[in-house]
Amino acid sequence: MAVSTKPAKAGGISNLAKSEERLAIWLLIPTLVVLFVIAIFPLGRVFYTSFTNEVFASTTETQFVGMANYQQLLSMAIRELPPVLDASGNPQINPDTGETIYERPIAILPREPLRYREVGQFGFLGNKYVVGASDPEFILAMKDTLSFTFWTVLLETILGMIVALVVNVKFVGRGAMRAVMLVPWAIPTAVSSKMWEWMFGSTRTGFFNVIFQNLGLGNGQIPFLESPAWQMPAMIMIDVWKTTPFMALLLLAGLQLIPADVYEAADIDGAGKMRQFFSITLPLLRPTLAVALVFRTLDALRVFDLFQIVLAQTRYSMASFSYYELISNRAAGYSSASSVVIFLIIFLFAIIYIRTLGVEAE
Repeated sequence: MAVSTKPAKAGGISNLAKSEERLAIWLLIPTLVVLFVIAIFPLGRVFYTSFTNEVFASTTETQFVGMANYQQLLSMAIRELPPVLDASGNPQINPDTGETIYERPIAILPREPLRYREVGQFGFLGNKYVVGASDPEFILAMKDTLSFTFWTVLLETILGMIVALVVNVKFVGRGAMRAVMLVPWAIPTAVSSKMWEWMFGSTRTGFFNVIFQNLGLGNGQIPFLESPAWQMPAMIMIDVWKTTPFMALLLLAGLQLIPADVYEAADIDGAGKMRQFFSITLPLLRPTLAVALVFRTLDALRVFDLFQIVLAQTRYSMASFSYYELISNRAAGYSSASSVVIFLIIFLFAIIYIRTLGVEAE
C-alpha cells in the first residue's frame, strides 16, 4: 500500500523552520545582553537621573524632583521692553545714536517661580523685545550648537560632494589624491584644534593675522577666539577643514555604486553634466547622502572636544555644557537632563532626515 509523504514533508519543513527560529533567538541573546549592558541600561540610567537632584561623587541623599531640571534648563520668556519716558511722557532718544532708550531688562523679566536672565534682544514691528531664560548658558549653548551644526553640515556636504565628484573621475594621480584628502580627517581632533588655535592667534604670532596684515586687511590684532563675533566662524572653519574628507569619502562610496551605463545612456540622449547631476546622480545618491547627513549631524550636535579645547568655558556647546555641569558643578541630575535634551534633538534630526530623504522607501 502506497503511503503519501506530503504531510510528513510539510511537517518536517515546519519543524525545521521552528528549529531555525529558536536557534536564531538563542544566537541573538548574547548580542542583546551586550547591547543592554553598554547602551540601553546606561541610557535608561541617564533618563532616570535626569528626574533627580543627584550630586556627583557625594553622599548627599538623592531625591526625585520630577521635571524640575528640565524646567530650569528650558524655561524661557519674551517680554516687550517699554521705552524710557521723559518728563512730558515721550520716549527718550539717545542723542548720539538717535535710537529710543528702553527700560533695563532686569525690571521686565519674571523672577518667580524661576529667576530669568537676559539671553538677547530683538526688534519686531517697531517694538523691542527681550528674551529671558532661567538658564541662559544652556539656551545659548543650544543656539550655538544648532548654528554650528547647520553651517558645518551644509558646507561639508557641498564641499564633500565637490571633492567626491572630482576624485571619482579617472585622472593621473587619482589614488594619491584620495589618500591626501583624508589627511585632515586622520589628524586627531585634539591636535588639529591646537594647530588651528595657534593659526587663529589674536596677535601677530597667529597665522591668519599675519596673512591679513600683509594683505592690508587688518592690523594683525583680530581677536578670532576672543571676540564672540569671530568665535563661531572660527569653530565652523576648523570643523569644515577636518570633516569634509569624511563626507567626501562617504559620498564617493555612493558614487562608485552608480552604474556607468546610466551616464552613457544620458550622453546618448544629449543630457548635459548639470542635467545628469540633478536627474541621475542626486536621486541615486540619496540613500548614501541620507546616511552621511545623519552621521555628520549626530557628530555635530554632540560636538565636545573642539569647543572644550579651543574655547574652554568661555563658550559652550550642549555637550561641553553637560560636562561642565557634571565635573565642575557636580550636578549629575542637571547634567543628565541636558544630555537627554541632546539625545532627543539628535533623534528628531535622524527621523526628519530619514523621512525627508525617503530612506525607508529605499
